[in-house]
Amino acid sequence: MTVILLRHGVSTSNTARTLAGRSTGVELTDHGTTQAEAVADRLAGLPIERIVHSPLLRCQRTVAPLAEKLGLEPVFDDRLIEVDYGEWTGRPIAELLNEPLWKVVQRHASGAVFPGGEGLAQVQTRAVAALREHDRALAEQHGQDTLWVACTHGDVIKSVLADALGIHLDGFQRIVVEPASISVVRYTPTAPYVWRLNDTGTDLSALSNPPRPVSDSGSAKPDATADTTGPVPGGELGSSGSGDNGNAER
Repeated sequence: MTVILLRHGVSTSNTARTLAGRSTGVELTDHGTTQAEAVADRLAGLPIERIVHSPLLRCQRTVAPLAEKLGLEPVFDDRLIEVDYGEWTGRPIAELLNEPLWKVVQRHASGAVFPGGEGLAQVQTRAVAALREHDRALAEQHGQDTLWVACTHGDVIKSVLADALGIHLDGFQRIVVEPASISVVRYTPTAPYVWRLNDTGTDLSALSNPPRPVSDSGSAKPDATADTTGPVPGGELGSSGSGDNGNAER
């Protein structure tokens, strides 16, 4: 089974440079809406069987144009919801830079638990479990490799990719997932394989053909000294810009 992990488009929380988390009413910006339409154009020619999304509005808005083109009814899965940032929710990123937990999130993500919220290890567990469950259901329904879409959030996707790549969660901040980007994972009985990562291009024709099985033998600124282009909670890039350029959105 092959899942296209789609991050939602640029949202209004970026313009304000806040950590939206599970705040209600966070919409796509005009640029985010354009991104959603472009994603629909990119994916509409693929044999997609299911669209699953986080219940938050920005993900609903992102998949709507694609669902309309494909004639599919999207379904939401609570396990793909944004990280519960607890007391950090809604706070300005600049303010969070001074929190002691900030360094933990950057360097020891597996031990990071947001005050009044959840831990990033919990996020990875629930998200991976959700994807594998949908994979099993689609396999039973179609009896063959099936292509489907899961639209969710930056940190959620990065945690899933870390699992698929076989790297420790503490290294997940090294993965970049931009707004409206796609990353592709094929789950097999023996291991997951990452086909695309942070893809914002246009040519996805290779995904139309089921991949050949691969044998086991192979055939934003965390602190003053850290890299200021690195990611911050939510998946945006620290100093790559803000607002509607698409690099600082969560």
